[in-house]
Amino acid sequence: MIITNECAVVTNSQKRQLREFGSPQFPIQCSDVNLDEMEVPWHWHDEMELEFIASGNAQVSIGGSSYILHEGQGVFINAGVLHSFSHTETQNCHINAMVFHPRLIGGSMESVFWQKYLQPLADDLSLPCLLFTCADACQRQAIAYIRHVWQSCVGEQPGYEFEVRDALSRLIFLIMQHRLDAQPKIPSGKALRDAERMKHMLRYIQEHCSEQLSTAKIAQSAAISESECLRCFRSVIGMPPIQYVNQFRIQNAAELLVSTNQKIADIGALCGFQETSYFTKTFRKLKGCTPSEYRQQHQQ
Repeated sequence: MIITNECAVVTNSQKRQLREFGSPQFPIQCSDVNLDEMEVPWHWHDEMELEFIASGNAQVSIGGSSYILHEGQGVFINAGVLHSFSHTETQNCHINAMVFHPRLIGGSMESVFWQKYLQPLADDLSLPCLLFTCADACQRQAIAYIRHVWQSCVGEQPGYEFEVRDALSRLIFLIMQHRLDAQPKIPSGKALRDAERMKHMLRYIQEHCSEQLSTAKIAQSAAISESECLRCFRSVIGMPPIQYVNQFRIQNAAELLVSTNQKIADIGALCGFQETSYFTKTFRKLKGCTPSEYRQQHQQ
C-alpha cells in the first residue's frame, strides 16, 4: 500500500474525480493531507471516503453544509457526494484520508454483502455523510475502526489486507445500524436539483478556467438564469460563483508554483489571470503572500 501526500484533485468533465484509488485487486488509497499547504477543492467520486483529523482543525463542506472537525475526530462521506476540505485559522492541520471502493468489502454485485449493505448505503440520499466526534461509545468505536484501517495500511504487516477489509466491514455495519436507528431525512427535490446543477457549473469552470468567465456564462452552462446560478452557489458552497472561480484558479496556481518551474506570469495566465499584477494581488489576498514567496516557502 502506497501512502501518498498528494491532495491535488483531477476530475473529468462532470467534476467526478478521475484518480484511480489503489488497484483493481485492492481498491483503497490512503493520503496524508497537509491542509496548511494545499486545500482539497470541491469534487466527487464513486468511492466512499473516510477522514481522520490527525492534528489541528479542519473544515469539511458537504453539499450545502459545513462542519468543523477537531483533532481526533473523523467523518464518513458517502459515494457520489460533493465535498471539499479546508483548514481553519489553526496551523499544522493534517488529515489521514482513506478512499475505498465498496467492492473492497462487498465483492461482486451478486453478493449478500453488496445487496444487503453496500448498495443500500451508497443509494441512501438521506446519508451524505456521518460525523464522528467521539461523543459516545458508538462514535469512539467508529474512530477506532478508521484508525485501524490507516495504521494497517501504513504498517503493511503480513495479512494487512485482511485487517483493512475487516475494519472497513465492521465500520460499514456500524454505520448501517446508525442508518436504521436514525430518522431519515431525505433531501428535497430542490436540494438534489441544486447539487446536479452545481456539478454542471463546476465542470464548466474547470474546463474553461483559463478563459474569461462571468456569472452569465457559468449560469448558461447549466441552462439556468444568473439569479438562479447565484442562489445555487450560495446555497451549496456558500459563496458567489466568481469568488469560487478566483479560489479555484489560485488553488491551481499554488499547485503549479510548487510542482513546476514555470514562470510566475505564465502560471497566472494559464490559470486565467491575464494581468500579472492582478494575479499577485488576488494570490496575496487568498494565500497571505505573493506567488514568489509561496513558491520559495513550499519548495524549500
